[in-house]
Amino acid sequence: MTARRGGPAGPVRAGRGRAAPAAGAARARTRPVSGPARAGDGRMDARALMREAVAARARSHSPYSRFPVGAALLTTSGRVFHGCNVENASYGLTCCAERNAVFAAVAEGERSFTAVAVTARAGAGAPPCGACRQVLAEFSPDLWVYWRDTRGRMLRKRLSALLPDQFVLRPGSKAR
Repeated sequence: MTARRGGPAGPVRAGRGRAAPAAGAARARTRPVSGPARAGDGRMDARALMREAVAARARSHSPYSRFPVGAALLTTSGRVFHGCNVENASYGLTCCAERNAVFAAVAEGERSFTAVAVTARAGAGAPPCGACRQVLAEFSPDLWVYWRDTRGRMLRKRLSALLPDQFVLRPGSKAR
């Protein structure tokens, strides 16, 4: 899991976020990425971020499922953190690519993200699982999520649309 600085455009600034949809609101459509799609606020191309995820996938340790996954997480400061799934013979100890990317970023002091790209083997769509969505939402609930469908098209959706009712712990509140 490595970090890289943004390209010649310099650091990436946080994009303008949308509020999470209200309960019962219409679900946002998943849109294929066409043309010069941009990740986050437009400074890093979504396809470039997906290429970073493909590079991370090559380092996956997935001997049990044979389902390698890679993730590339773009921070608001312009750094890209890689993560890959790491499986364990005790299946519950396995960790997803997205969470590994988040954990690497947090370990380096980053806590604000604009986009994540996730990729699995060819022909297998892989949006983030529920646990990864919750971990991402802890830091940046409105980031862009990019993944490929089973036909290889890149799709995108706001995390807040993928996880409309995220769990939020309010410190100091008493459980009833």
